[in-house]
Amino acid sequence: MAVPRNRVARFLTDSRPQPEPVLHSLSNFYREEFIKCQRCLDAQREYYSERTITEMERALTRVMAQIDRLCATPEADKVVSHLLRQFDTVARLSAWSDPRQIH
Repeated sequence: MAVPRNRVARFLTDSRPQPEPVLHSLSNFYREEFIKCQRCLDAQREYYSERTITEMERALTRVMAQIDRLCATPEADKVVSHLLRQFDTVARLSAWSDPRQIH
């Protein structure tokens, strides 16, 4: 009779909802895009004021810390894409992209 108890106990403790693979993949994709923005900003540091760099880094850090929550919202693509466009305005990541690599 000990075996059924162990199975039930294991089932109850392991029954936490696991993150959906699609949500995790979406978060990782967007996180990588924000990291690219961060790299572009670092490469262009000399062209911006220290205040601009500090504010951008703070905003990037805040967005990346919340990316999982943002991707769980119904309009994740719309919201996160808008944020990426705003960062791109300053970091100019799209200008650094090779047009032959765009799908």
